[in-house]
Amino acid sequence: MTTYQWKGKLVSANNIKQYLSHILEQRTSSHVISKRENLLEKKKNQHKIRIKEIRNKDILKRNKNHLQKQAEKNFTDEGDQLFKMGIKILQQSKSQKQKEEAYLLFAKAADMGNLKAMEKMADALLFGNFGLQNITAAIQLYESLAKEGSCKAQNALGFLSSYGIGMEYDQAKALIYYTFGSAGGSMMSQMILGYRYLSGINVLQNCEVALSHYKKVADYIADTLEKSEGVPVEKVRLTERPENLSSNSEILDWDIYQYYKFLAERGDVQIQVSLGQLHLIGRKGLDQDCYKALYYFLKAAKAGSANAMAFIGKMYLEGNAAAPQNNATAFKYFSMAASKGNAIGLHGLGLLYFYGKGVPVNYAEALKYFQKAAEKGWPNAQFQLGFMYYSGSGIWKDYKLAFKYFYLASQSGQPLAIYYLAEMYATGTGVVRSCRTAVELYKGVCELGHWAEKFLTAYFAYKDGDIDSSLVQYALLAEMGYEVAQSNSAFILESKKANILEKEKMYSMALLLWNRAAIQGNAFARVKIGDYHYYGYGTKKDYQTAATHYSIAADKYHSAQAMFNLAYMYEHGLGIAKDIHLARRLYDMAAQTSPDAHIPVFFALMKLETMHLLQDILFFNFTMRWKRLKMDNTIGPHWDLFVIGLIVAGLIFLLRNHHG
Repeated sequence: MTTYQWKGKLVSANNIKQYLSHILEQRTSSHVISKRENLLEKKKNQHKIRIKEIRNKDILKRNKNHLQKQAEKNFTDEGDQLFKMGIKILQQSKSQKQKEEAYLLFAKAADMGNLKAMEKMADALLFGNFGLQNITAAIQLYESLAKEGSCKAQNALGFLSSYGIGMEYDQAKALIYYTFGSAGGSMMSQMILGYRYLSGINVLQNCEVALSHYKKVADYIADTLEKSEGVPVEKVRLTERPENLSSNSEILDWDIYQYYKFLAERGDVQIQVSLGQLHLIGRKGLDQDCYKALYYFLKAAKAGSANAMAFIGKMYLEGNAAAPQNNATAFKYFSMAASKGNAIGLHGLGLLYFYGKGVPVNYAEALKYFQKAAEKGWPNAQFQLGFMYYSGSGIWKDYKLAFKYFYLASQSGQPLAIYYLAEMYATGTGVVRSCRTAVELYKGVCELGHWAEKFLTAYFAYKDGDIDSSLVQYALLAEMGYEVAQSNSAFILESKKANILEKEKMYSMALLLWNRAAIQGNAFARVKIGDYHYYGYGTKKDYQTAATHYSIAADKYHSAQAMFNLAYMYEHGLGIAKDIHLARRLYDMAAQTSPDAHIPVFFALMKLETMHLLQDILFFNFTMRWKRLKMDNTIGPHWDLFVIGLIVAGLIFLLRNHHG
């Protein structure tokens, strides 16, 4: 059992569960108030003798008020202090043990009525942190918090209502919760409503309303990104083959990481820089560790790597525990990298002159360095150029040039460039106004929010076999409009391994999610919808609808699987007119599109040609002739099977003689 020392006492991770049950007993605000009143009563009794000795009523009243306020303040302050300690530990945590310690503090703070700590504990119960998943208990806490006006609780209750997880499936109720959540300041609710109005999910499709919701979230994300560079989150697709999933390129396998470390220590400069980058921002499932990042960058810089020099400059410019903020050191390393023609170094020097860090503000110098770095294809420099032309910083405003550089940077996924492009399309600045384009761009920025970190925790939960925890996390992200999460949720649901939804509802919910993913351009999801209608999963059998979805996947996305399925339907005339020639053509196209389709196509064509031959030659020509000879009377009613047997025997005989 894992134990920790807190205030001189040893406590175990299981204490979290004990505190949770205690919190649930006090889940309404009246219980919390009652606890506070009991505490005040105790304080009053302690001072009873002193109060009796005081005859002046005015002094008595003042003392009573003072005691009440002091007790409430002490009670609240301790809860706040515990919550802040928990947050600090959680932010600095690098191990499961530290995270559990943080949640133990949250549990204690929640026990004292701290609403933010109660939100943290409710989330832990919902998402199954540390094996604590208890959706019924989570709902009780959320309902209590919602009465206190918690927008996070309202968002959670909306999500649970929209799926029917632990609550009645009720889209109207979900919409009300989301509306209150967004009004209270929940960014998740804003994003969910934006997606619903964009796609017309249980509301009338309205681009302008979607724009309003997405813009609020995008403004918040852009403000965060301007303070610190965003970290892209790996989004693993569970629909990948199992062998690919176990060694997914999005997550660095531990054995491969150890091999990279070995190569880095042996002096492989490229690997040193790569490991430095991964540790600098915490990519590929690795923890963020600025000390390791600086260690690898210094080794590579010593070997002459310009990229490593530039990244060291970046670390000193931004400042962290390993490399405290130092403009002079940043200038030194950026200059070393820039002298080698390095784009990141040139961009770094541009930033120093643009913001006047360690050097006087000089827009002309900044522009010169940004242009040099942009010409080398560095997206951050392209964005900075765009921003200078957009804002008129040191140069004349030029929206056409701003759009050009924002667009170039956006092609490499530069988030702030995408944000400013959205701003231009939303307001019609320098371009023809387009609500739809603006919304799509804002949506891309919104998906960089901290909530995207659930992609990693959901994936690791899935790998560890905690299917329910994984599904809840993916389902929430799916509700927010993430296409990868929609297909992952549908994939888990159709496996019927989850226990948080009734089995008979899983296929219909999976079909709904496949449909949402398909609308967002997922070809695999489009084929899945065809499969569901073909076999009657979650809906009635409908060959015609199945053929329609296969056709879309084949024509729009060139899906080999869709081509194969459509060919089979044409071969047998299922939902569409029978057409052997078109079936043959689609089989050939499937084989040309994907090497994996070669073997199934070979067997399908063998079967098609054999059946076609038998039908055209035997069942037509021979039947007509043999009827005249009254073969039915001579050999029997099953003469056709007899002839097929003779042909097969003849073929075997010929093949044996040929090999002999």
